[in-house]
Amino acid sequence: VQLQASGGGVVKTGGSLRLSCSVSGLRLNFNAIGWFRQAPGKEREWVSCISASDGATDYAHSVKDRVTISIDNAKNTVDLHMNSLKFEDTAVYYCAIDNSIYIGTGNCPSSLHRYHYWGQGTQVTVSS
Repeated sequence: VQLQASGGGVVKTGGSLRLSCSVSGLRLNFNAIGWFRQAPGKEREWVSCISASDGATDYAHSVKDRVTISIDNAKNTVDLHMNSLKFEDTAVYYCAIDNSIYIGTGNCPSSLHRYHYWGQGTQVTVSS
């Protein structure tokens, strides 16, 4: 199983970025996909997640209303659209898969310990 995160870069405050997670070796069907981030000197924190079966989503309070997660089951990709970026959004962003079964649960996991597979991360830097 491989997860390839892309789309990071340098953006000014208030700007937007779209991160993409491309998955190979595992179908996105009944599992859950999450995005996490880790800033220098800080612990990795959950950003958002989506259930592949029913599209249920959840967001961390720090990014709610600024971030949208979406899935393309046919392409086996998950995107994270980030708007109104702030300096504190600067971090390495990781996508991950919880390969448990989520069917009609209406939720997805926020704990990083639930996730089985991780991508390599993509750097997002927000500057003034």
